[in-house]
Amino acid sequence: MNLAPSVESLRTCVHRVVPFERVALVLQGGGALGAYQAGVFQAIHEANIDIDWLCGTSIGAINGALITGNPAHKRVERLRDFWEAVTTPPVKFPNLPWVTDLRLSHDGHSRAWSNKFSAFSTMVNGVPDFFAPRAVPPLHSSAESPDLVSYYDPAPLKATLERLVDFDLINSQAMRLSVAAVNVRTGSTVHFDNIERPLRAAHIMASASLPPGFPPTAIDGEYYWDGGLVSNSPMQFVIDNRQGYSALVFQVDLWDASGEVPLDITSANLRALEIHNASRVNISLDEYRRLQKFRCALGMLLDQLPGGSHNDPKIRLLIEEARVTLVTLVQLKYQAKKYETAGKTFEFSRRAMEEHWQAGYDDTRAALAEPAVLELPDVREAARIFDVHRGWMR
Repeated sequence: MNLAPSVESLRTCVHRVVPFERVALVLQGGGALGAYQAGVFQAIHEANIDIDWLCGTSIGAINGALITGNPAHKRVERLRDFWEAVTTPPVKFPNLPWVTDLRLSHDGHSRAWSNKFSAFSTMVNGVPDFFAPRAVPPLHSSAESPDLVSYYDPAPLKATLERLVDFDLINSQAMRLSVAAVNVRTGSTVHFDNIERPLRAAHIMASASLPPGFPPTAIDGEYYWDGGLVSNSPMQFVIDNRQGYSALVFQVDLWDASGEVPLDITSANLRALEIHNASRVNISLDEYRRLQKFRCALGMLLDQLPGGSHNDPKIRLLIEEARVTLVTLVQLKYQAKKYETAGKTFEFSRRAMEEHWQAGYDDTRAALAEPAVLELPDVREAARIFDVHRGWMR
């Protein structure tokens, strides 16, 4: 499989003109599944579509920093650098026939055991350039400080971000970057945004500080955990921050709320994890549809008022609220394989990474092949939602 940028995309840097005023990319959390997001971005990049706003949580924040913190022609390369680094096996196993057969098998049962083996290796050995296991985590005693309260030390991630990301470029605001975290003391969600403050590696790490694996990250005297503790997708933040412009939004989900009823404990654990991480996304979309219908109805009523009434401050407020945001929302959802287990977020094998990356690339290419995706919705529609695996949603 070819995951490098195509020669044609590197040769032609002509940006595609789309009829939307803004293009946003929204990235969920999901650990090792985040390679799917890298594949999505590569396809968008090769389509010469410029992104204006990137909003991410957890691994989505890390991918977001790698994208916004590099010049356009280096972004896919830097994503590849990161994902190859974190999928380099920390321990070299002997070339025994049964181990090789297990890793290369296409049989679902064998792949399930291979994935479990890889996830177990991650839990024991950590991930190169990402996190390392603590020799003595504070299980039965208090740590000297909150930044030691975890199974793993994320110091390698800080070094990786500072090596691969140009934070001065992020803070130039050439592209908006927002990352979600949770204040440990108050339990409230905080969005670190480069249009409001300079962002550094600590802000990205805060968004990815999922306990008890990672410790909270200290920023300005407060401690922050992974934004996924409250909501695994920052889509609601994008909805709440509408500014009256038309937008094309690529929402990249690593968890799908739809699935089969489980018949064993392992499957039940995985299904519960999927629902937990995906349910808030569905709530956000339902709320968005409701608000758009409300704005359309309010606008029709306001159009029937006498012209002079528009000078009333209260009426002007209603007019502002009735402004319909024309949006096309493209949902790109990773479709889990039957052999994947609840440990798939820890499955940092090179093979799994390439499969996830390719899936994101293929799904996005398929979505962009739908002509209406790059067309403005009719004002009566206000919003179009296209699920690459289910077609247009009503």
